[in-house]
Amino acid sequence: MKQYDLVIIGSGVGLSILEVALHHGLNCAIIEKDSLGGTCLNRGCIPSKVLVYPADLVREAGHARKIGVSFPDPEIDWPKISRRMWSYISHNESIENSLSAADQVDLYRGTAQFTGPDTIWVPDEKHGRTEPFKGTRFVIAAGVRTFVPPISGLESAGYVTSETFFGSQFPKSPWKKLAIIGGGAIGLEFAHIFSAFGTEVTMIEKASHLAPLEEPAVSSLLETEFRHQGIRVMTQCTASAASLTDTGKRLMVKHEISGEEQAVDCDEIFVAAGVRSNADLLHVEKSGVQTDQRGYIITNTYLETNLPNVFALGDINGKFQFRHKANYEAEILVNNLFHSEREKKEVDYRSVPWAVFTSPQIAHVGLREDEVRAKGIPYKVAYNDYASIAKGYAMGYEEDDPDNGFTKLIVDENMKILGVHIVGPQAAILLQPFVYLMNAGLRCTQKTLKQITARQKRIRSIAGIFPPCSEAGTLEPIAQSMVIHPSLSELTAWAIEGLEWAE
Repeated sequence: MKQYDLVIIGSGVGLSILEVALHHGLNCAIIEKDSLGGTCLNRGCIPSKVLVYPADLVREAGHARKIGVSFPDPEIDWPKISRRMWSYISHNESIENSLSAADQVDLYRGTAQFTGPDTIWVPDEKHGRTEPFKGTRFVIAAGVRTFVPPISGLESAGYVTSETFFGSQFPKSPWKKLAIIGGGAIGLEFAHIFSAFGTEVTMIEKASHLAPLEEPAVSSLLETEFRHQGIRVMTQCTASAASLTDTGKRLMVKHEISGEEQAVDCDEIFVAAGVRSNADLLHVEKSGVQTDQRGYIITNTYLETNLPNVFALGDINGKFQFRHKANYEAEILVNNLFHSEREKKEVDYRSVPWAVFTSPQIAHVGLREDEVRAKGIPYKVAYNDYASIAKGYAMGYEEDDPDNGFTKLIVDENMKILGVHIVGPQAAILLQPFVYLMNAGLRCTQKTLKQITARQKRIRSIAGIFPPCSEAGTLEPIAQSMVIHPSLSELTAWAIEGLEWAE
């Protein structure tokens, strides 16, 4: 039976682990059932933003009338937008070519299935079943898939998910009418995209608000703006049945409280009601790897499972399912797997940022106010809206405007940041500095203070000019921080990687 030093399941963030493993001379296998590059490249954050940005421009053009600038109605060149999107996704081909040509790595195409704690096999869709093989260590980065709720008639009526949208069900032109089941990040972004391109969009969300993970005031502003944009918002509602009609498809939607049912006619149904773990597809129960009640692989702060030879990261561990969080975990795991001479690192999820690239844009880090209150922490709250600043007014925002976004700060009694919530233009960029601040926890030790010379003490006593000790005021907080992907904040954060000594 063939034996590998390291077996990696999943070619999204798993590629980051593979690159370092090969650099260390390990004999590796990588297993992927879909296109190489994972969710982010093929059906997630990157291709969706290629569609989001043109939608942003449409909304900005409409908003420009408020400041005295008018444009003709936008013309949507869907084929060109589509070509740009597919050209980026096609990077997965170069990834596959590189892996096929690389030494010390075997690429298996198909769904990995454990047969024991250190054995696995892959039912290859093209070449049939592979022979089982062993791994000394395993890294599971197999991600998640769309959760499809049990709606009567949905399978026969047909539907689209984010997987099939960026695949066989990509539309030749924007639909005329679209029903979206789910008011989370994916649903919100696609509602923005297609409503801006002229589609009549209906959003169906079981919770009392869209964006249920956000502050209620953020969700309220978002819903108001969606309705202003012509999007039909149905909250506290569930789709109970689906069927085909002579002109398209129909969803029967039931209100959770009143019990009233309404028919929603559309050309297509987009299911974005959440995700489920792929761990069940891997037959992890045969390996002995433990999962939680939702089916996600349980990991500790070192990204270790209950088995000493198996590690997991990314969406499949169920913690903050964002690519930038997975990238952060990869850095931790690379240190712990390949640098035994270094101290083991632990993950810290207290300052995980995220953004929803809808209209208006939403960004969030830390706790909501209700979460702070539940913890019994004394806290302070501050708001500031776009219309209150000169730049906001210049952009066309006034106090009574329904789209006047805001920042909400939540701090404890010592001004420690507990949560930041932003809704409005460039929210992701505006949020990022707070992430850096939340990670800036460096402290001077007594030993360090004793090492500072008298001259250094004299210079560093000038308030606001020099930090009190060598650890403070460095780039370390930025280097240790997650950066929302994709956003312009990466332009500055990733510059650190290119630091060189000046000649």
